[in-house]
Amino acid sequence: MINKSVTLTNPEGLHARPAALFVKEANKYESNLEIVSESRKVNGKSIIGIMSLGAFHGEEITLSASGPDEEEMINSLAELLEKGFE
Repeated sequence: MINKSVTLTNPEGLHARPAALFVKEANKYESNLEIVSESRKVNGKSIIGIMSLGAFHGEEITLSASGPDEEEMINSLAELLEKGFE
């Protein structure tokens, strides 16, 4: 299991379009993914779960992956978040 904390840099946080892009990228990997924001934990491959977090610009979230391609998954998703989905 790998954990990585990331600060959301895009203006929308993890809502609508950014959440859809995140889920699309996450589902390219076999590993399981959870996102933790404050005390809430959701499935990182579920757009409904991600949007329910209500994570906004400037918030820190933790990505937690476990599985055969966990490292590649975490690196890819962290980069996507850090670059603000650009």
